[in-house]
Amino acid sequence: MRLFAQLSWYFTREWRRYLGAVLLLILIAILQLVPPKVVGIVVDGITQQHYSTAWLMKWVGLLVAIAVVVYLLRYVWRVLLFGASYQLAVELREDFYRQLSRQHPEFYLRHRTGDLMARATNDVDRVVFAAGEGVLTLVDSLVMGCVVLVVMSTQISWQLTLLALLPMPIMAIIIKRYGDQLHNRFKLAQAAFSSLNDRTQESLTSIRMIKAFGLEDRQSALFAADAQDTGAKNMRVARVDARFDPTIYIAIGMANLLAIGGGSWMVVNDTLTLGELTSFTMYLGLMIWPMLALAWMFNIVERGSAAYTRIRDMLAEAPVVSDGSEPVPEGRGTLSVAINNFVYPQAARPTLSAVHFTLQPGQMLGLCGPTGAGKTTVLSLIQRHFDVGDGAICFSDIPLPRLQLNAWRGRLAVVNQTPFLFSDTVANNIALGRPGASQAEIEQVAKLASVHEDILRLPQGYDTEVGERGVMLSGGQKQRLSIARALLLEAEILILDDALSAVDGRTEHQILHNLRQWGEGRTIIISAHRLSALTEASEILVLQHGQIAQRGDHDSLAAQPGWYRDMYRYQQLEAALDDEPETDDDDDKEAHHA
Repeated sequence: MRLFAQLSWYFTREWRRYLGAVLLLILIAILQLVPPKVVGIVVDGITQQHYSTAWLMKWVGLLVAIAVVVYLLRYVWRVLLFGASYQLAVELREDFYRQLSRQHPEFYLRHRTGDLMARATNDVDRVVFAAGEGVLTLVDSLVMGCVVLVVMSTQISWQLTLLALLPMPIMAIIIKRYGDQLHNRFKLAQAAFSSLNDRTQESLTSIRMIKAFGLEDRQSALFAADAQDTGAKNMRVARVDARFDPTIYIAIGMANLLAIGGGSWMVVNDTLTLGELTSFTMYLGLMIWPMLALAWMFNIVERGSAAYTRIRDMLAEAPVVSDGSEPVPEGRGTLSVAINNFVYPQAARPTLSAVHFTLQPGQMLGLCGPTGAGKTTVLSLIQRHFDVGDGAICFSDIPLPRLQLNAWRGRLAVVNQTPFLFSDTVANNIALGRPGASQAEIEQVAKLASVHEDILRLPQGYDTEVGERGVMLSGGQKQRLSIARALLLEAEILILDDALSAVDGRTEHQILHNLRQWGEGRTIIISAHRLSALTEASEILVLQHGQIAQRGDHDSLAAQPGWYRDMYRYQQLEAALDDEPETDDDDDKEAHHA
């Protein structure tokens, strides 16, 4: 029953719908009391007074009219009640999605995708079912049960009513106990379903790797284990669920036995007529639904309560990064970074220490260094995925935490290490940030990203469906589509996080040349392992162990001893060796022609 208190905010807001549905349910309950009374009158009239056929047809017509009215009223209350509950589903899912979109990487370190999907679908469905069917059964059972009891007690015999209700208190105690068991077991079952969802999602998204490593049997065994665990927990729920109906039917059977036994004795002793006993038995039959509805209500409300607890726990998590209140200053601005120390949540050691630099509008910053040196962390802090604990990042001398988060990110265009494409057309993937962009604008940024010719070779050109996660495209094509998507935003600051790693050297050179023309007056930050991508940078930072080991432009760093010079020479040698077979082939061809 705690779910109704938890959802009181929604019931209060939608009180007109719920009140209308409740009033109609009460009216229907009252109308349903008429037929048993009419049947009792007809039975006594036929057995005692021998009324005419016309008199009988009048009562039959009344029964038919009541049936039609009840049918129409049931239609109306369903529209009111279930319409309100479906609206609750929409709002819960909107709140849930908004909560997920506000969260930052730290949140997704703790929550897996399959679990989040289960809460947004299965758990919401349970809450909505309880807000619809639960309210229905609660009102219907209470109204019908109370009205029937009043009529049985006042119109027929309160002594017989009391006798028939003797099994009910015992039944109520048992059902309450079942409800508590159901709440706990269903919560465990939902958690198991989330784990199964996680396993399914991970298996489907990594199916290529699973096949490449020949892990089909192992993954199938893991999935079977999760499915078996989920099935076992749901079976425990079903065992409790299965106890409700037998308990109700036993109680109702005992009530009928006591009613018929006691009623027969009262008929024999002339304290009750046969018609009244017939009406009483029919009224007692009307009590079957309230009792079943009460048990069913406990069932679905406890399930809904367990599900709502899981949803509410997720909605209650505040974002690690809070929104600021100040608007981002108009025009181009200076980006200054002063990171004294930054430690990831639950990490033991700082990831970054003493990282300081300033970027003027129109400058290009290069970030390089060994794997794990902290390049991506610097870019994450600029995007405010996390806040700097010791230090500050400022734009136009305003610390980022004071700026409105959405407005600040609107100034950024980001291409991450692993590009993500939606299962849509090439054109729609490029125009993700600007859905209203024209075809000419889309093609223009595709040319800047050196992917226009590749797109034209696709079966339907820009209208080609790329498949889930861009499955039909190569890694280099995905990266260049993501660059085109970022360029279309025309943002003030462009961030490329190792976004050219899957592109060949010639294409990389062309893209960088295009970016220099596009980026006049714009700030560009490039993180790369291939140092040829940084040759045109205004300043290059070499990060090692989370600190700046070297800094300067390409020429100065290539001339001084250190990681940058060693890596640049190694990459030049590697590129020369890659080109050598082609050179040999060309020499052979020239000699042959000579």
